[in-house]
Amino acid sequence: MAQVRGHSIPQQLNPRHYKTVLDVVARVCRDYPERPAFTSFGRTLSYAELDQLADAFAVYVQRNTDLKPGDRIAVQLPNLIQYPVVLFGALRAGLVVVNTNPLYTPREMEHQFRDSGASALVIHKSMAHKAEKIIDNTDIRHVFVTQVGDLHGFLKRTLLNAAIKYIKKMEPSYSLPDAVSLRHALATGLGLSPAPVACETGNPAVLQYTGGTTGLAKGAVLSHGNLVSNMLQGSKLISRVDGHWSDTTMAPLPLYHIYAFTISLIVMENGGHTVLIPNPRDIDAFIRELKRWEVSCFIGLNTLFVALCNREAFRQLDFSPLKVTISGGMALTHDAADKWHAVTGCEIMEGYGLTETSPAVAINPPGGVRVGTIGCPLPETEIRVITPEGADVAQGEAGELCVRGPQVMVGYWQREQDTADAFTDDGYFRTGDVAVEEADGYLRIVDRAKDLIIVSGFNVYPNEIEDVVSSHPDVVECAAVGIPDARTGEAVQLFVVSRNEALADADIRAWCKERLSRYKIPREIMFTHDLPKSNIGKVLRRKLKKDSAQDVEVA
Repeated sequence: MAQVRGHSIPQQLNPRHYKTVLDVVARVCRDYPERPAFTSFGRTLSYAELDQLADAFAVYVQRNTDLKPGDRIAVQLPNLIQYPVVLFGALRAGLVVVNTNPLYTPREMEHQFRDSGASALVIHKSMAHKAEKIIDNTDIRHVFVTQVGDLHGFLKRTLLNAAIKYIKKMEPSYSLPDAVSLRHALATGLGLSPAPVACETGNPAVLQYTGGTTGLAKGAVLSHGNLVSNMLQGSKLISRVDGHWSDTTMAPLPLYHIYAFTISLIVMENGGHTVLIPNPRDIDAFIRELKRWEVSCFIGLNTLFVALCNREAFRQLDFSPLKVTISGGMALTHDAADKWHAVTGCEIMEGYGLTETSPAVAINPPGGVRVGTIGCPLPETEIRVITPEGADVAQGEAGELCVRGPQVMVGYWQREQDTADAFTDDGYFRTGDVAVEEADGYLRIVDRAKDLIIVSGFNVYPNEIEDVVSSHPDVVECAAVGIPDARTGEAVQLFVVSRNEALADADIRAWCKERLSRYKIPREIMFTHDLPKSNIGKVLRRKLKKDSAQDVEVA
């Protein structure tokens, strides 16, 4: 893979002359040692504590494992304060972090671990039984296991961990004989300093997995330069609000997702405090947590805004400190934006991005929010809107949005052809999304990457679902499409041709449940005698999506 991107950070964005993410962390820990950095489950880490614990993890890696700079470490954690500790500790040891969705099934974990060549894994105890099933099929040699309360004091730690294990019964038994407690690893290295590791702007920092439009999971290589550039781009824009917008940021979205990941870096760079919410689906508990804080910044997505605004307890909160609300991950509807503004008095700044762009490409600027658009390109970001033949469209006409800038990924991990196919000849990343550029530079997305389904902000790829369902012995063929859903934005609808008339919806869902994350499981299943196809035999998903009631003979 020709690494020609991600090797520089525009100096006009970079007055502090950062070269890597490590420079950012070192600076904020030095300048704001007593400030709160991250909070979860009532435990707050100051920047000084974050610095010490990240050092401790790096020391353990260097002195007690055979891991070397450049090795990959998979991190599969919910929103706990352990996440930033492990992230920055791993980077200080020179490792490349492979962000892994905690909702993944063993099958999904195995693919990602094998593809990335991960040598180590940090995993929450509630998920360790999944790792047990596939660990022998991977190159993972070192496993670190953590529990919710591991960074709390003795009494709180004991109560929290007992509640998770015995009351909520969220920690199934497992056998990983060589696994090390993360708490033990941190205690071993605490108070020690890791050996310096040479790190350059172009070095990979994280592998962020995305399926693209094919459903074949690929690791987007995001360099230190990519991440720092996007952090600075976002910070320059959001900081127009005022100097205290990041004082208390509510982060209900998972840090393993690139959207929340980069926003957390922006908050850090401003010396801010991020409150991590491990389970935002528990709306009542989330609202109780919101009551505890004077929230200055909220990061969310369309479905969460709607769910909160529909609760009376949320509408009764004091929103006077709220200065910034950011939306990403899925399209923001006018209805959700209007409801949020009516309840909180704060406009939502909708942004747009992709895993491959670290992620932000464009965002609605403070004081210039235009609902229905994704705002204007970020500083130092170039865009083209092109025809299928690669020519620029006339202004105001729709075409494929292409992006060039310092935040655009180095490429796909060990996939040279996929990387080449993803870029135009002049180096623009092809998003696959159809956009219109308005006369004043605002962008509108009018269609998105072919066949992609977005469920509560998560990308769902029809090919993956079809591969899983097609492996059922009673299924002849199938096709997955997205349908509108008031709660999740979209849901998966599956059309199935079966060789067994007794095959039922429940059978398909049970098959999927063992092999797919919950959000990928079809909401609606329709059995049909055949699927519409082109003259070369390709299933016409768009015809299914548009005309299923009229054009598909349902069994």
